[in-house]
Amino acid sequence: MISLYRIVIGLLFVSHGAASLFGVFGAKKAIAFGLWPSWWAAAIQLVAGALVLVGLFTRVAALLCSGSMAYAYFTVHMPKSFIPMINGGEAAIQFCWAFLLVAFLGSGVWSIDRVLRRTTEIRVNAVPQPVAQ
Repeated sequence: MISLYRIVIGLLFVSHGAASLFGVFGAKKAIAFGLWPSWWAAAIQLVAGALVLVGLFTRVAALLCSGSMAYAYFTVHMPKSFIPMINGGEAAIQFCWAFLLVAFLGSGVWSIDRVLRRTTEIRVNAVPQPVAQ
């Protein structure tokens, strides 16, 4: 279940970043290159969201995603109103907490992190074989 949760959250975040950067998935237009903080937030959504999606460097990427959504909430949404239903910050809060959960739980069994960890364990725990003479 952890893997499925991570995959769905990552896919949603990648889709949001792609919509912002490239004007796809019903976005009205793409964000201008380098525009602070919108373009950089969308780049984090695309790249770090993709890392979470495939399960590579999951904990670090999820923590970056969570932090970017916390920043978005406090700088963009909260100045409008404290209440998320009024300021439009529900998605930012949900993504923030969802990625924080992924950062603590890890990537799950279906991830590149798990495959890399398994191959490292095999090399580290390998039994030395006697040398034939």
